Amino acid sequence: MCGICGFVTTGTESREAIQERLESMTALLRHRGPDDGEARLFPMAGGHGVVGLGHRRLSIIDLSPAGHQPMANEDGSLWITYNGEVYNFQDFVPELSARGHTFRSRSDTEVILHLYEETREKLPEKLNGMFAFALYDQGRDRLFLARDRLGIKPLYYARLPEGFVFASELKAILAYGQGLDLTLNLEALDAFLTHEYIFSPMTLFNGIRKLPPGCRLTYEKGTIRVEPYWEIPGEVRRDVGEAAAAEELRTILRDAVKGRMISDVPLGVFLSGGVDSSSVVAMMSHVSDQPIRSFSIRFEDRTYDEGRYVEMVRRRYGTQHTEFVIQPDVLDLLPRLIHHMDDPIGDFSIFPTYLVSRMARDYVTVILSGDGGDELFGGYETYVAQRLAAALRVFPEGARQKVCRRLAEVLPVTEKKKGVANYLSRFLEGGAHPSRLGHVRWMTFWDDAQKRALYAEGVADILSERTRKRVTDIMDAYQGGDALNRLLYTDVRTYLTDNILVKVDRMSMATSLEVRVPILDHRMVEFAFSLPGRMKLRGVKETKYIFKKAMRRYLPPEILRRPKQGFSIPIKNWLKGPMRDFMRDTLNEPAIKEAGIFRWETVKNLIEEHVKGEKNHSHRLWGLLMFQLWRETFVKKGGRSH
Repeated sequence: MCGICGFVTTGTESREAIQERLESMTALLRHRGPDDGEARLFPMAGGHGVVGLGHRRLSIIDLSPAGHQPMANEDGSLWITYNGEVYNFQDFVPELSARGHTFRSRSDTEVILHLYEETREKLPEKLNGMFAFALYDQGRDRLFLARDRLGIKPLYYARLPEGFVFASELKAILAYGQGLDLTLNLEALDAFLTHEYIFSPMTLFNGIRKLPPGCRLTYEKGTIRVEPYWEIPGEVRRDVGEAAAAEELRTILRDAVKGRMISDVPLGVFLSGGVDSSSVVAMMSHVSDQPIRSFSIRFEDRTYDEGRYVEMVRRRYGTQHTEFVIQPDVLDLLPRLIHHMDDPIGDFSIFPTYLVSRMARDYVTVILSGDGGDELFGGYETYVAQRLAAALRVFPEGARQKVCRRLAEVLPVTEKKKGVANYLSRFLEGGAHPSRLGHVRWMTFWDDAQKRALYAEGVADILSERTRKRVTDIMDAYQGGDALNRLLYTDVRTYLTDNILVKVDRMSMATSLEVRVPILDHRMVEFAFSLPGRMKLRGVKETKYIFKKAMRRYLPPEILRRPKQGFSIPIKNWLKGPMRDFMRDTLNEPAIKEAGIFRWETVKNLIEEHVKGEKNHSHRLWGLLMFQLWRETFVKKGGRSH
C-alpha cells in the first residue's frame, strides 16, 4: 500500500520550483508509505510542459529496491506511480514473458506496466484487486489514471489553469497550491450533514473531485476524459438453488481470502465477532497452516461491547488475539484524525477503527477485514425498516411526515446503544423524510424543517432537493428489477464507497497499515447481485440469509443468530459528559458566525437540548463538530498540520 501524487503543468516556473512542489506533495503522504519514496519530473514531448510523479512506498510484496517507484518499463517510455494490491498479477507473468517482456522485480507494479503496453485503456478490466494508479505514457504524451471497481483505494484530482493534478489524499492536492478552486461546495456540505459522508465525485472544495470507483481517467492535450470500465450487474439468476448458491459463495470467499493472504510481511485480521469478520477468520484458518493473528476493540459500556462473540470465534479457531479497551479520553486524537480524514465523515467509528489499526500495526503490516457483507447481502436494519414502512402508506405523504416527526420528538432519550425506544425513534425520524428516498431515509440525520432552521435563509430547500436527487439518480441507475438489490446497489454506490471504505482507508493508512477486504472481491459483488433479494432478506427477521446459510458449518449458532451490532462508540453519552466542554468550545458563537453558514441560535439550542438529555442530537452535533474541525484544518491550515 502506498501514497501517490503528481501533476501536469505547462507553466513557466523554474524546474527547481516545480520539483519543490512535487516533493512537498509527496512528503504529506509519508504515513501511507514510510519505507521509501521519490518525487520525479519528466519533460513532456516538444518541451511544452512537465509531468511530475510522486510516490511513498509501504513495502508488502518484493521488499527489495527493485520495487521502487515511480517505476519504468524496459525502455523508459512508460512510468507508473501505483497504490494498492492486485491479487491476480502472477497469472499474467507467463503470457507477458512469452510476448517478450522482461521482469526485474516480483512486484505487481511491474506487471501493471507491461499489461498496459498490451491492453492500453482496457488494463483496469484485467485486474482483480484494490488499486489507484497514474501511468505516464511518454510516447503519447498521455496521463492514464484508474481506480478499482469498488473504490477501496482513493484518488482525487483537479483541473488547473495550466494543467492537471492528482493524489491519493486531498491534502497533497492542496499542497500544489496555485490555480485551485477552493471555494466551499455547499451541495457537498449538505450531503455530508444529511448522510454523514459526501457522494462521489464531490468534495467540499468546488475545484477538487474524486475519481469515481470503477472509472478510468485520461488527461491528454489539456482534455480530461472520465469513463466507467465496470458496473454492478442488474441481471438476476432466477433458477439458482439455495444449496448451489451457498456453495458458490463459499468457493468465491475462500479463494478471495487465499489471494489476499499473499504477503512478504506479517499479516492478521480484524475480528469484531460479527458474521462477516468471523467468516473471514474461518476462511483464513482453513487456507493457512499457521495460527491467525486477530485484533479487536472492547468497550466498557456493555451495550456496545461484543467481547463474548469475539471470544467464541477466537477459541474455535485458536487465533493469537490482541484487544484494546476504548475509553472516552479520545479528544487528543481528534486533530490527528481530522488531518487524515480529508473528506469529513460523521461516522463515530473513526475512533475504534483508528485505535484497532494502531494496535495491530505494532504486530503486523497487513490486515484482512470483513467490510462489505452487509451491503452485498442485506445485513442492515434499514432494509427491514423499508419493509415495515409499507404500513405507513395508508397515510398521505405530508401527514405521515408530520406525524412521524411529532412522535419522534416526544420519545424519551435512552443512553443504550440499542433498545425498542432507540429503534422506534430512528424509524420515526426516517418516516419524516420523503418516501422516494427508499431505505436511505432511515440513514438520514436532518429533515427539511431542521435544515431550514440551521442554514441561512433561502438555502436549505435548494440544497435538500439536490441531495435527494443525488440519491434517487443512483437508485434509478440500477439496471435490474429486483427491489432489494436496488437498495443494496444504492448502498454500495454511496454508503460503502464514500463512508465505510473511506473511513477504513484513512484510519488504517494513518498508522501505515494495509487493509484488504476479501468480501469485496469483484467476483463476490457480481455473484451477490446475481442472487434475488429473497435469498438475502427473509421476512423482517432473517437478514443475510444466504451468507449465513453458507457459513453455517464454520461459525457458532450464536454468531449467526445475533442481531447486527455495528462498530460504534457511545458518542451520544460522551457529548453530554467528557466531550461536552470540547463541543461547546468548538461550536462557539464567534466561530459559527464567522463561517456564515449556520444560524447560531439553532446550533446553541441543539447543544443545550442534548446536554440536558431532552433530545438525542448526537448525529447532528457530531456532523457540525466534524465540519468545523475540518474547516479549521483544511481551509485555514491547508491540511498541513495536526
